[in-house]
Amino acid sequence: MTVRVGVIGAGWIGQEHIRRLTEVVTGATVTAVTDIDDARAEEAAARVGARVYASGAELIAADEVDAVLVTSWGPTHAEHVLNAIAAGKPVFCEKPLATTAEDCLKIVEAERAHGRRLVQVGFMRRYDAGYRQMKEVIASGRIGEPLVVHCAHRNPTVPESYTSEMAALDTAVHEVDVLRWLLDDEIVSTQVVTPRATSKRFEHLKDPQIMLFETAKGVRIDLEVFVNCQYGYDIQCETVGEEGLVRLPDPSSVDVRTAGRHSTTVLTDWVGRFVDAFDTEFREWIANLAAGNEPVGPSAWDGYAATVITRATVEALNSGRIVSTDMKPRPAFYGGAA
Repeated sequence: MTVRVGVIGAGWIGQEHIRRLTEVVTGATVTAVTDIDDARAEEAAARVGARVYASGAELIAADEVDAVLVTSWGPTHAEHVLNAIAAGKPVFCEKPLATTAEDCLKIVEAERAHGRRLVQVGFMRRYDAGYRQMKEVIASGRIGEPLVVHCAHRNPTVPESYTSEMAALDTAVHEVDVLRWLLDDEIVSTQVVTPRATSKRFEHLKDPQIMLFETAKGVRIDLEVFVNCQYGYDIQCETVGEEGLVRLPDPSSVDVRTAGRHSTTVLTDWVGRFVDAFDTEFREWIANLAAGNEPVGPSAWDGYAATVITRATVEALNSGRIVSTDMKPRPAFYGGAA
């Protein structure tokens, strides 16, 4: 079957996913679009022959929509996801699932009441080939039990509107999700250390930040978030186990030797780094829906966990304390204890 997708939010990422569903992914068609900016919705819809709806609620209720893609402003996500669940339609929501833990739990409870998974959250790192290879190595036991994880998330620059809290909420959130998945473990506490600040930042920004996490099994994670590193977009991850280690590979690039130098290219943005992961993410989401299966990617519970942990990390940044995440027990519906 062809999955007819309605898109709520026609900003840059929404338009990029519309292109992806139309030109890259097979088995999908975009039939409906809505956005707070009517002209933007009209423009995005016209490119793919979709119909424009006045609101997210109208789009979700439309007969021509089988599944919903939410790429609108973060604070609107919970409303749209809850409406999709009420309509019994699968919904892919870009992060965050919701901006508060309370709203995330409303989504979790609504989905549990529905009795079948409908929600998938857009944490694309799980679809990156390098991270998937790391997951296989760790799960196989080849390096023994994980003990320590070293990570870095570096951006060349950020705009003046970027705040210190966004280092956790918008940047480190991807590591938070992928590390929970890699280790099959839960983050139970968080701390933030702020070293000497770079002179390349805007004055209001604490940059870099070092985030220290502890998991339920006692694994220690250090994550450097440095969003004004200048030299490029650089994602690093190394898991040290009892009998070895596994390291995320850098993106493939040719080595150049010339004029007495040996060099390789460093990417400068997240789009180029994770474009293949985005494509794989949507191919697998559509394939599951077309086969009549539930989504198998990051769940509503994963969205809740990411929100709780990143909010706790903001509290740790502002207080200087080690902060417990105090997550609710995972329900059996999401693979927790019965």
